[in-house]
Amino acid sequence: MTILQKLKGGLVASCQPVTGGPMDCTDIIVAMACAAVNGGADGLRVEGADNVRAVRAAVPVPIIGIVKRDLPDTLVRITPLVSDAVDLVRAGADIVAYDGTDRPAIDARPDIIAAIIGGGALAMADCSTLGDVKAAIAAGAAIVGTTLSGYTDETMTGSIAPDLDLVTAASKFDTFVMAEGRYNAPDLAQQAIRAGADCVTVGSAITRVEHITQWFASAVRGATT
Repeated sequence: MTILQKLKGGLVASCQPVTGGPMDCTDIIVAMACAAVNGGADGLRVEGADNVRAVRAAVPVPIIGIVKRDLPDTLVRITPLVSDAVDLVRAGADIVAYDGTDRPAIDARPDIIAAIIGGGALAMADCSTLGDVKAAIAAGAAIVGTTLSGYTDETMTGSIAPDLDLVTAASKFDTFVMAEGRYNAPDLAQQAIRAGADCVTVGSAITRVEHITQWFASAVRGATT
């Protein structure tokens, strides 16, 4: 069974704790990953080569690896360097996700894609628009994700809802569509599949305790005001 077949119709749990938070350590990330797989996750999204390596040793499911960096002179944060892609593949990532927008980047996206594919992994483009999707498919990405819709200047609307319209539009192409971004409830994940997604990635609602607690705390406190 291929990696995409393993993910088809399934759930990816993004095991990325709040950066610098109390759960931001490799042992806890591995525990999150194992718990997510025990709960039925078909794949995992993990940040950082060291974390990918540790999770790879603990679970059999496909891993989407990324590196997040805050670099000067660019808004691109997701796997912005060719060296990041190489490190992730060597650490055991089956898929490497990169910024698939048209924003100015440090390393050229074709070079990043070449490093991913050349290392034997699948390239996943984190997109924000349908134009990004089309460009990513043409460039050789095996997966297009709606990850960055709502997080770029062009798409930022302030909406807390996921971009199901982009999922539907992307599904018209001959490609594997990953719905990602603000899928924070089971019914939204289900809607994504019905809208044409091949798989759904969920992060904060599963692995970011601070965010989940804040949602409930705000609701409870709001009930008394």
